Amino acid sequence: QVQLVESGGGLVQAGGSLRLSCAASGRTFSSYAMGWFRQAPGKEREFVARISSTGGNTYYGDSVKGRFTISRDNAENTVYLQMNSLRPEDTAVYYCAADTMYSGHFNRDVGYNYWGQGTQVTVSS
Repeated sequence: QVQLVESGGGLVQAGGSLRLSCAASGRTFSSYAMGWFRQAPGKEREFVARISSTGGNTYYGDSVKGRFTISRDNAENTVYLQMNSLRPEDTAVYYCAADTMYSGHFNRDVGYNYWGQGTQVTVSS
């Protein structure tokens, strides 16, 4: 079992930055990959980023490449999402997720089996 708790969301102006955190507990954190997804009202859940168990490999959705950075601290059981140059279209609920199955669906929500409760990010224009 894995429990995930996100924090760091809020309201920011366009062009600003936010850093989201996701604290994990339960299963050994360094044994599984982590991802971030987001969901805006009326839209499907969208892949944002993924990081491997060691942090050596990262992947990003096209809409956030070059602006967002995913990282992890295995000593602190925490994964981060640094979001820069935020745009109004980044407004969404952001979820962290754990992939302990390694199904290969790294950019789809079906590839993750544990989820946090989400944190709201609102970017004003």
